[in-house]
Amino acid sequence: MNLDHLVTAALSVLWWLLPVVILLIMMKTRWFKGAVGEAWVRAIAWLRLPAQTYHRLHHITLPTAQGSTQIDHIFVSRFGIFVVETKNMKGQISGGARQADWTQQLARQSFTFQNPLRQNYKHMLALEALLDVPSAALHSVVAFVGDCTFKSPMPAQVSRGMGYIRYIKSFREPVLSAQQVQEVLARIQVERLTPSRATDRQHVKHLKKRLRHSAKMKCPQCQSPMVMRTAQRGERVGQQFWGCSTYPKCTAVIKIKNQ
Repeated sequence: MNLDHLVTAALSVLWWLLPVVILLIMMKTRWFKGAVGEAWVRAIAWLRLPAQTYHRLHHITLPTAQGSTQIDHIFVSRFGIFVVETKNMKGQISGGARQADWTQQLARQSFTFQNPLRQNYKHMLALEALLDVPSAALHSVVAFVGDCTFKSPMPAQVSRGMGYIRYIKSFREPVLSAQQVQEVLARIQVERLTPSRATDRQHVKHLKKRLRHSAKMKCPQCQSPMVMRTAQRGERVGQQFWGCSTYPKCTAVIKIKNQ
């Protein structure tokens, strides 16, 4: 075999190998894992939640005063509006409803991530501000998929696998009329940003900007990093503020203007 044939053969192998390498790299990214998790939840819902009862909306980006918020899934029914946050993770998951961060344990390594209930709380606030429905009709749901187990007891609305289906179906008392269901669906469809790559890129850009700003904020009392939080009780419930990352050791806060 001459040199030209060797080069041609090598290029032919690379032509088929390169897409495989790119796919393997993509499979390890957070974006890919998130997309797979959302697709899994969507597929199970299609099989287990009757479409005539549970109306489905997926990958919804809504405008907010601080930019935008992105919701994985919304299921609208007469039994309530279920706002689902998806987490595709491996290992042992531990955390509590009131903890700011949860822990993922993989072999001898551990990683922290934002409490998904707090993350979903922002989605709930956006919908509550948008819709003319009782707050009790909105339900926060966190669906973990992937090869993970819970190391600590979890709230009822946090589940693994198809547990989120059982949780949604556990609500059997109608709280919305058929007309209200249609009004909710129409309102979300009108207000949501157009599903597109441009919308996703703008949302990611907004998140990165907030993270950079957060990294620069220092506590006026102890100089520790400040983090953005949302008030969950009191007269300022639902409003965001900067709080010291060492809380409760340090209770310093900075109000956000124009709220």
